Amino acid sequence: MEESHVHDIARVIQMALAPAFLLSAVGALLNVFANRLARIVDRTRALEGRLDPSSARPPELEVLKRRGGLVRWAITMGTGAALLVSLVIGVAFIGFLAKMNFSMLVAGLFVAAMGALTLALTFFLREVVLAVGSLEAILPRAVVRSFHPRDDDETPLGRS
Repeated sequence: MEESHVHDIARVIQMALAPAFLLSAVGALLNVFANRLARIVDRTRALEGRLDPSSARPPELEVLKRRGGLVRWAITMGTGAALLVSLVIGVAFIGFLAKMNFSMLVAGLFVAAMGALTLALTFFLREVVLAVGSLEAILPRAVVRSFHPRDDDETPLGRS
């Protein structure tokens, strides 16, 4: 193999490393999203197991359903971002090996990957905001007071 080809291959590998690190970060985010979804599913099962069939559905179940949908979309967009980053790496190598200029395709795939990642993070942020915002409406008053203690409370939970 000629010396210039070795340098060319090394350059392509260097260019592929940044997307590979991005792929690792997206994988870590997907793990966070999946854990979040698992907690939502566990909480939903626990609530449904305690439901009396004749009673109305508690409002927390509706919030959990909305949260689950947001996390599902975050996972979908995160997985799409990972697939697009993988394509960026693959197309870059194919372009090098085939001696073809796929720079516009690589750039387009990268922009699409960043768009999908941005959407994934947006859905995740919305889910977190919904989860935190639902605390006051769903949790018992004693726990809510721990977040907003009154002057007459001696302890964060209002116990003497």
